[in-house]
Amino acid sequence: MAQRIEIAEQSIRIDGAAQWIFSGEVHYFRLARGEWEDRIIKAKQMGCTAIASYIPWLMHEPIRGQIDVTGRTADYLAIDQFIDLCHAQGLWFIARPGPFIMAEMKNEGIPYWVRREIPSCVIRTWDGEVARSKSLNVRDAGYLSAVHDWYRGVMPVLAERLITLGGPVIAVQLDNEIGMLDWVNNQPDLSEDTLCAFAEWIQARNRARLYPFDWADPEARRKAVRTPTAAFSGRLVSDYAGFERDRIAAYTADLRRFAHERGVRDVPFLINVHGTGGGRGLTYPIGLQQLQTAFTQDRGYVAGTDHYFGELSRENVADFVLMNAFSACVQRPEQPLTSLEFEVGSGDYGETGAVAQSGESTAAKVRLSLVQGNRLLNYYLLTGGRNPKLPAPVGDGNDRVAFTGERHGFAAPINPEGELTLQYDALRQVTGAMRVIAPYLADAVTEYDDLTFGFDPGDFETAYFREGTAETVRRSREDVRGLRFDLARNLLALGYRFGATRLDASLPNKTRYLVHVCGEVMAEDVQRRLVEFLASGGTLLLYGGVPTRDADGRECLRLAQAIGVSHPQWHTGDGDYHPSIQGEGWAEFEPEVRTWRTQSVTVGAEAEVWMRLVQPQRVVGFSQRVGRGVAHVLTSPYPWHRSFWMAWLSRFGPIPELSIEGQTDGVLIQTMTSPRGARALAVINLDIAAKSLSLFDRGQPSFPDEALRLGPKASKILPFGGAWGPFQDLSATGELAELTESRLVILPQAGESVWLRFRDSGSPARAEGANLVRSDGWVTVTRTSRESGPVQVSLRD
Repeated sequence: MAQRIEIAEQSIRIDGAAQWIFSGEVHYFRLARGEWEDRIIKAKQMGCTAIASYIPWLMHEPIRGQIDVTGRTADYLAIDQFIDLCHAQGLWFIARPGPFIMAEMKNEGIPYWVRREIPSCVIRTWDGEVARSKSLNVRDAGYLSAVHDWYRGVMPVLAERLITLGGPVIAVQLDNEIGMLDWVNNQPDLSEDTLCAFAEWIQARNRARLYPFDWADPEARRKAVRTPTAAFSGRLVSDYAGFERDRIAAYTADLRRFAHERGVRDVPFLINVHGTGGGRGLTYPIGLQQLQTAFTQDRGYVAGTDHYFGELSRENVADFVLMNAFSACVQRPEQPLTSLEFEVGSGDYGETGAVAQSGESTAAKVRLSLVQGNRLLNYYLLTGGRNPKLPAPVGDGNDRVAFTGERHGFAAPINPEGELTLQYDALRQVTGAMRVIAPYLADAVTEYDDLTFGFDPGDFETAYFREGTAETVRRSREDVRGLRFDLARNLLALGYRFGATRLDASLPNKTRYLVHVCGEVMAEDVQRRLVEFLASGGTLLLYGGVPTRDADGRECLRLAQAIGVSHPQWHTGDGDYHPSIQGEGWAEFEPEVRTWRTQSVTVGAEAEVWMRLVQPQRVVGFSQRVGRGVAHVLTSPYPWHRSFWMAWLSRFGPIPELSIEGQTDGVLIQTMTSPRGARALAVINLDIAAKSLSLFDRGQPSFPDEALRLGPKASKILPFGGAWGPFQDLSATGELAELTESRLVILPQAGESVWLRFRDSGSPARAEGANLVRSDGWVTVTRTSRESGPVQVSLRD
């Protein structure tokens, strides 16, 4: 049956109904044809509603012009039959045909003949060198012609199976992690035709006059851009970042046009944003700033993130929250968050046996992503497999299609042999629980307190660098990278729920309280916006430093002068100097604190000083009125002293509407509300110790004292008021296992008591496995932790 899929109001809708899509990445090309159905069924039994897979150009067209997508040369290449098997099991399909796919494939999934037969697409970079990575000039005419032919071969298979024609294909990803190979190696594409396009971009923006060479002279620009001098390297790198964003957007538009030509249309086109690694999200915003123009250039695009965080912990939870917040703030109004590579395995990618990510952590990441607004999670990698041999030997040591050896996907919940691991069961449980509440929350909006985190994409233009101003700017931006996530972690620890606001555009009028981290560098237009924000009555918490240079590395004191700062000076510790800071005034209760690097300033007599460098005695913390607003500034990193941060943030202004008491360290809370009325609370225990909590909403208790209990690493998404089917104003301390038009079921965790309450409608109500009391217009159901089994509440009209 033909169905309509659309992106609207930050949700994914199929025939008008908002969806949470749980997808599993299954690489058909790494499985024998006879194994396909088994893996698809196991994905379905785990709770998946969709299957995703790369479609590797390397394997389907090993010889130019000989494309096999029907299994003519090898039965495991029959992508048409694999998609049909997904459809037969009632699952949707997400196609990822590249051309780049990475996926540990050799040559990044690009056929070997591309570089050999189209030498013009091989990148020249700094100093005219050939790029070391396998990235290519994606705007090269010869390369685009080859990609056009690849799409002409693969897209009809997808077009015949679109959901709009009654098939399972609900989305198509364009390329994969565009720009990542260049930036991780500091090797921008400076090929001849790219330089020509860059010159046109520069001249169209009237920026050629800022450079000491003639952009219209091919020889002059080739020499100057590939080997820039220290004097203008900062400006060049900044301009190249803007050019690259537009260039990537044009490339993705080309790919979309190629797909349209072959009948693939009226489904979302996905763009994968790269950047997580090592269990952190510190570099994720680099990929976000590179790709934001590509996925916001028109309707129909959807950005998807990479979530590789390993064990969710106190250390990296702020990275997780910020990457979703930053992604949301740069999107178009209709676009939802999605994750196209959502790590769910053991994390033992080297198959050493030394890494074992817990299933509880995986479940917590699923819940946290959903409550932050993600509508599609693609579990990556769901199934392992084997890497077949290349069609033609290349003599590289094993002649296989990937560099991981014969077996692939060692860490997946379904291992290469098809066996289920511990991660599979944990993923099955959380996916099943989330599917119960999906009909009520699939279009829910994340709730925030009255403060927002500032995000300037320009702060992450650190992919490329050279000696001189470019290196100075990059180093300044990277010096405060960790502080951004430290501040977010502290806010989360104090119960704040926050989103993000982009600072390279006009701030929304509703913004009242803004927190931002910066160092020496801040773009001049961002400085201007913050001054205007303060003058109009906004309150700014500035952490890390007061900027003194713009994005080109030139002196820029617009914000510093507005907040009354002069004579800024940086102090860095070494073996003979140990910079320390000491609170005074309202912060005098704080002990002296050693710091690794700080900026001291001179302020006017009207400023309220509350922190100083010990030697020399200069200001590092102060508050200053600016117009109708106030700036609260701390120019030094500061440790997690709960009392200090509570005191400072209470002076900053906004108070969290939700608060918890009890064993609160390591606990994260977040809420969301559906347009249809259902409200939900996510609560996550990041620690290995069990927690008992009391929760208050605007000062009023939400549950009985310490009734909210979490086991080690446990997480829940709970009813927290509003309409849940027939249950009005439903709140509960246990997660719903079933919800119908007449009953609900809760399966409590081991040793967990149960409490739930809903508005008394007057209908007969009955509880099984718990006590039910009707009083003052409410129905309350309770059970102690000594009892076991499900709790069922039924209503009868």
